[in-house]
Amino acid sequence: MRAIAILNKDAGTLRTMDLEAYVSLLETAFAAEGHEVDCRIVAGRDVVASLKAAAAEPQTDALIIAGGDGSVSAAAAIAWKSGHPLGVIPAGTMNLFARAIGIPLDVNAVPAVLAEWNVMDVDIGDANGNPFVHQFSAGMHARMIRLREKIAYKSRLGKIAANIRASFGVLLDPPAFDVTYTINGNEESMKVSAISVSNNAFGPSPMLISERLDGGHLGLYLAKRLNWRGALHLAFDLFRGKLKENIAVTSELVQEVELHFPRRTPTARCVLDGELMPLPRDIRICIHPGALKVLGPAPAIA
Repeated sequence: MRAIAILNKDAGTLRTMDLEAYVSLLETAFAAEGHEVDCRIVAGRDVVASLKAAAAEPQTDALIIAGGDGSVSAAAAIAWKSGHPLGVIPAGTMNLFARAIGIPLDVNAVPAVLAEWNVMDVDIGDANGNPFVHQFSAGMHARMIRLREKIAYKSRLGKIAANIRASFGVLLDPPAFDVTYTINGNEESMKVSAISVSNNAFGPSPMLISERLDGGHLGLYLAKRLNWRGALHLAFDLFRGKLKENIAVTSELVQEVELHFPRRTPTARCVLDGELMPLPRDIRICIHPGALKVLGPAPAIA
């Protein structure tokens, strides 16, 4: 089998590595299992184009992406549409998708795992035709990212520090907005400070990682309008792994949800897999069960 690996040299972990040595590690691991891997080191701005080109090559059997969550999300969308299995080398700050599918966070341990060529079927979400592997969100999360982008940082630790600073800014001044959500024809309206729709239900991790990605559902989470005290309480419960038990949070499992934002402003933003984008007035979010193939750890033998 032949895989093409796209390595984002601008990703946090890869910026400090000897990439030629890492390519050799990948090639050796795949050769040991009787496979071939064609590694291509590219700049962050060229990741999407490189993935699309790799997916179009007739002898491609799998795609591999080495990068952060943004690169992984883009790669998952391309792999889903092309039908290729996707391998993930976690080289970002959070690495949420890699954690959810059980990929080692030590990049040097990943080549041997991917080379085993164990193909798993996992779910992928779809927001108005835009695929996502982690979550769609609006409100507090979007404001936090907008604040973070105003803070200069040059390293992974700098990004973490910027996240913390931006989070405190949101907690002290949480947003409030109206949303109408429709599930199975039943319509409800709320004034909320945050909304999240996740690929499967979040587990207890404060990083909001899904416990599994093959449950065939979305997790819908709405936090009613909060003042700063309520926002701090929400953050505390999130840190404790008790998000669903917070008094302000409404949650349920759905296969599809339609969201309407009646008073959306032209500058309003939402977040899809960590990337800011304009918030649509109307958005339909659904799950595609088992539609994305990934290269993951071999299942444990009972």
